[in-house]
Formats: sequence, structure tokens, C-alpha cells
Amino acid sequence: MKIKTVALLGAGAVGAYFIYGMAEKMGGNFCVVAEGERKSRLEKNGININGKDYVLNVKTPEEAAGVDLLLISTKYDGLIESLDAIETIVRENTIVISLLNGIDSEDMISERVGAEHVIYSFMKIVAARKDATVTFNPETTVGLLFGEKGTSKKSERVLAIMELLDEMGLHYQVEEDIISSQWTKFAMNITFNLPQAILGIGYGSYFDSAHVDYINRKLLEEVTAVANAKNIKIAPIGNTRDTCHPSARFSTLQDLDAKRHTEVDMFLGVFIKIAGELGISVPFSEYTYHAIKALEEKNDGKFDY
Repeated sequence: MKIKTVALLGAGAVGAYFIYGMAEKMGGNFCVVAEGERKSRLEKNGININGKDYVLNVKTPEEAAGVDLLLISTKYDGLIESLDAIETIVRENTIVISLLNGIDSEDMISERVGAEHVIYSFMKIVAARKDATVTFNPETTVGLLFGEKGTSKKSERVLAIMELLDEMGLHYQVEEDIISSQWTKFAMNITFNLPQAILGIGYGSYFDSAHVDYINRKLLEEVTAVANAKNIKIAPIGNTRDTCHPSARFSTLQDLDAKRHTEVDMFLGVFIKIAGELGISVPFSEYTYHAIKALEEKNDGKFDY
């Protein structure tokens, strides 16, 4: 098996990593999928990544149908409306990788196109996006972490993805237990990404404030309790002061700064629902969810007092 054609659905901060690695090297065999006004805008403006302008090969879902690999990096609230496009693109031999950092996007996609097409994954990248400009450090980016659900074996399609990423010079890790790894990243997002969004503070605050550290630990306790109830092991979260710059603002805070809606539903919306089904109380998570939703409402102009 060899992957020769790739389509990317969603050209935001995460998708930009693959545009950076694949667009020029693959030429016409790599495309960004879009329709209507968004297609026209991407064709006209392209995207600027780390100071370099990229002209995009933009195709409709019908034009991209049958690619060997479909990468999905839409926003979470755009995934449902993208399912029709995904179904149009996927053919018998198409591999689908969801780059969303939650724990349920693969299930949503599998229900539409079949689990046999889906590889489980998540991304580790510290990127900043402003309009059509994305910046990240290619050298320190961990990249794509992926694997087959339920097995540590490297299947034929995992090997094909590894070969492609090696050729493109993109970073990756193959995970022995991808579900455990996804939940560990999920826990990191809930405990580090979300509190700073409410407080409007940088990463260094987790180490300089006992109060921010307390919130972080309480959220981690809740996520761990739910994971344990599902027999999922969360690996130790070894974030240290030098993991990120003290002023680093993660994706949720970046969204609020830009007055965009966040992806809190992908994190705590899903998590609170699972906790409720298990009968587990998660008050810190519930507070964090509603606080971020209130900040979204403020940004939307629902109240300004």
C-alpha cells in the first residue's frame, strides 16, 4: 500500500502543518477541500505559514473523491456539517484521519463512512492563527500521533502513513494504545487549555500561582475518575515550566481573544455528558464549561455590562 493522493478538509492552524509539509512536495496530488465562498477565498488568498505564502490547490468534495488519504481538521462545531462532504470524498480504499483533539470525532465519522476507513489520531502542535496567517515551530512540533484502535500492531495502512510522513518530513509517533493516548491529550486540554481561557493568563501561571495549580489539579482528578470508570489509563502528565513559553496562550484563549467561538463543546461538552452517563460528579468541569460559554456570549455581544 502506498499513499499517492491526499486531501485536507479544514485549513486552520492544525491543517497548516500538513499544507506546510505536503503542498509543494506533492503538487497536484495534494488538495484542500472547500466549497462556495470559502473555496473562492482560499483560491484567491491562499495561506501564509511561518511567513511564507502558499497557493492552494482547492477542490470540491466531488473533485477530491477517491483520494488515498483524507485528513480532517475542521473546527469541532463544523464537523457535523462536513459529514456529507466526507462521505462524498471517501471511496473503498480511502483512509480517514481526524486531526481533531477530542475523543469522539472518529466515532462520528465512522458512523457515516464506516469504521474500516478510520485511523485514530490526535495532534500535538503549538500554533497561532490570525486570519490567514499561521505560525508554529516545525522543529519542536511533535506532530501526528496515531494508531489502530485496539491493537499495538503496525498495520499495512499505518506503515503507509509512516512512509508518507517520512517522505514529507513531517513529525509523527505511532501509539501502542491510541485510545489511552487520546484520553491523556484530552486531559491535558481540559486541565491546561481551558483554565487559562477563563482567567486570560499565560502558561507560566500554572507554575507561579497556587490557585491556578489548584484548578488544574481538580480538573485532572475529575477526568481521571471518568477515565478509570471506563477502564482507560491516563498517562502521567509531565508538563513542566519549560514545555511552553510562560506567555503561551493555547487555542481556547486564542479563540476568545479573537472573539471566535471555542471548542469547549469538544472537550467539556463531551466529557460532562460521559460523566453524567456514568453517574460521576464533575463540578469543576461544569463550572469551567459554563464560564467559557459565558465568555463566548460576551464576545457575541449578548451583554456588555
